[in-house]
Amino acid sequence: PPLLLVLLTLDPITSCSPQPNSTRFICIEPTLSTFPTGLPSTTVAISVEFTALATILPNALTGLPQLQELHLSSNNLSTLPETLLHPVPTLRVLDLTYNLLADLPVGIFTTSDHLQHLVLRGNHLQVLQPTWFQHLPQLQWLDLSTNLLTEVPPEVFRPLRSLRSLDLSHNRLEALAPAALAGLEALEKLDLEGNQLGTLPPAAFAPVPALQVLFLSDNKLQALPDGIFLPLRHLHFLDLARNRLRTLELPPRSSGPALDLDISGNPWACECQLLVGLRQETPRLFSARDTFCASPPRHRGREVASVSQDGDVGC
Repeated sequence: PPLLLVLLTLDPITSCSPQPNSTRFICIEPTLSTFPTGLPSTTVAISVEFTALATILPNALTGLPQLQELHLSSNNLSTLPETLLHPVPTLRVLDLTYNLLADLPVGIFTTSDHLQHLVLRGNHLQVLQPTWFQHLPQLQWLDLSTNLLTEVPPEVFRPLRSLRSLDLSHNRLEALAPAALAGLEALEKLDLEGNQLGTLPPAAFAPVPALQVLFLSDNKLQALPDGIFLPLRHLHFLDLARNRLRTLELPPRSSGPALDLDISGNPWACECQLLVGLRQETPRLFSARDTFCASPPRHRGREVASVSQDGDVGC
């Protein structure tokens, strides 16, 4: 078709040329290696993604006082200038997904008081620096998934009093410090899936009483401390699939809808504590057909839900 021929013959860089008085700028040119210049001061959103961009100058965002969204995902950025965001104090969204960042400058968010969404998924971050989070009082969404993190320093998130969603999935966490979640009173969703957690501290979730959704699947959990879920009075979804758990003390039943629960892929001991808990709390079991008893011998290989409903709880 003629239109397709026109599109195919256009210079690909043309689509990355700023337009006067435009409010949004989008560039998805694979060969682009320098951040576009000359953007109008009216720009409120920038998307430079899936390019060959490896560096960005400190003054790249100068003259853009209305900028609210900056999407830089799927580039080759390995470092960022410390003052990059200083000219854009109104920034609300920063997406740095799938770059090569192993660290961030200490003061990069010093003027980012209005930032609400920060996505650092799929980088090479190994250590969380407390200084990154000291000036983000309005941050609501923080995605640190698919990095190389081995620990969460105590109190590191304390300044994030507005945070509602924290994603730490698919890192290399082997343990969680007792105060790792300190200060996150507003947190509603926590994702720790796909780490190497073998256990959790008894008071791990005491700092997050508003938590509603908790992912702990695909870890190495063998046992959980008694009462670990007691502070979570608002929890309505719990995923413990594919761990090494044998028994479980369920979260307390709230006045709301039944707990959505996935405990598949664990070697459950179908005995008193687990079976009575399931009968009393009556959660809605996800993947019930993949949730089996490993012991005692009389129940081995049976579905946990079926044994629980039979009433043979063994106590």
